[in-house]
Parts: sequence; C-alpha cells; structure tokens
Amino acid sequence: MAAPDAPSTARMIDHWLGGRDHRPVDVAAAAAFEAAYGPCAAIFRSLRAFLGRTVRAIAAEGVDGFLVFGAGVRTCGNVHEVAPGATVLYTDVDPETVRLGRRLLAGSDRAGYGPGDVTDIGTLDPALLRRFVPGWGRRPVGVVFLGLAAFLDDDTLARTLDDLYEAAAPGSWLAIDFDSEELAGHPEALAMMGPAFRMRAPERFAPLLGRWRPTAEGVVPVARWRPVGEPEPVPDAFHGALARRPAG
Repeated sequence: MAAPDAPSTARMIDHWLGGRDHRPVDVAAAAAFEAAYGPCAAIFRSLRAFLGRTVRAIAAEGVDGFLVFGAGVRTCGNVHEVAPGATVLYTDVDPETVRLGRRLLAGSDRAGYGPGDVTDIGTLDPALLRRFVPGWGRRPVGVVFLGLAAFLDDDTLARTLDDLYEAAAPGSWLAIDFDSEELAGHPEALAMMGPAFRMRAPERFAPLLGRWRPTAEGVVPVARWRPVGEPEPVPDAFHGALARRPAG
C-alpha cells in the first residue's frame, strides 16, 4: 500500500501510459527508474495493447462480465472501454487506488471498483460482485490478472490461480502476464522493485498456469500475442497468455 506522499506503481504506469491521474512524486519515481533502466512508456503501452487484444478475444466468445484484479488506476484503454457491452468489476488492495477508481467511475452503471486481494477471493465485496459480475461462478466470465504474478512466490501464485479456477465457471477465461528476467541486467532498477519482486525464466511460465489451458499461442512475449500488424519492437519484459477453464 502506498503512503499518500509516496510514489505509487499504479500512478507511475498511468504516467507512462499518458494518463492524468498521477502526482509529481510519481513522475519523479518514473524518471528515476528510467534513469536506471531505460524508457518504459513503450513497454507499458505494449502491455496495455495486450490487455485490449485479450479482452476483445474473450468478448468475442460471448463473455459479458469481467473481474479485474490489481486494476491500479483506470487509465485509457481499460476493460470497460475495450468491451463496452460488458460489465466490469475492478479491484485492488490499495485503499487509495480504490478511492480514486471509484471517483473516476462515478456514475457508471457498467463498471465498478472495490477492494479485493487476489490471493483471497473472499475479500471481494459480494454486493459489487453480484452487480458487476452477475454470472460469477455460474457462467463464463473473463478474469484479468495482469501485473500480479511478479509479486507472488510460486506456491502462492499456483494456489491463487487454482482458487480462481475453482471459483470461476467452466468456460471462463484468464488473461495473465509474467515478468521475464529483463531486469537482471539492470541491478539498480531491479533494486527499486523491492524484495517481493520475482523474475522468472520463460520456461517456468506455462507450468504455473496449473489447470488453466492456454490458447494455441501459449505463453509468449506480450507484443507477439496475436499482434495487429508487426509486433511492437519492445524488450520482452512481459510474457502473457490467454487461458481457459475448459467447458464441461
């Protein structure tokens, strides 16, 4: 949880994506990270584009309800904008981020924001879940799990994904990303990520999905997952997949 006067990763990403809901302290932290690593805006735009492509793919399967964990700041191109016919519940563990998200979505009858810890789905607000993901547990939904795997150890990640598999109805979909070992060559930037941050070699990604079954693309650099035209020329910092709980 970020203190009010401390930089927030969610707001730093908002800055990199060209949003408006960040503070000078976030811009300064983003500049410090880029000084240790390099430009980040293109990388996070690529990840946001991956989100859009996976959400469109899920919506094309007839899914009209999405549950988003670790949603951060509701920057442009988020789920309810990509799938305007769907209802969406955004969740986050940071109370300040939740307050900001609720303010930005005030008045929306198709998207809401509430507290929720992905490692304990019992923390979700039942009333918000019924309102914005009414099919949860009964019919297929889309689960968005981006920016989270890097902060969970293997055991916790495996348990969390299995809990989601059990809770979601057959035919549900999971959009997920993993952090590669891209920062290994940038020790100063890696130190800024904190002790909870976990890089993983690409061959470790697919087994962590457990019973979720990835689409034919498998787990690939996000820019190369069903690209529209040529993939963006960005470092392979994030790998991603769209996976399904088989129907029936």
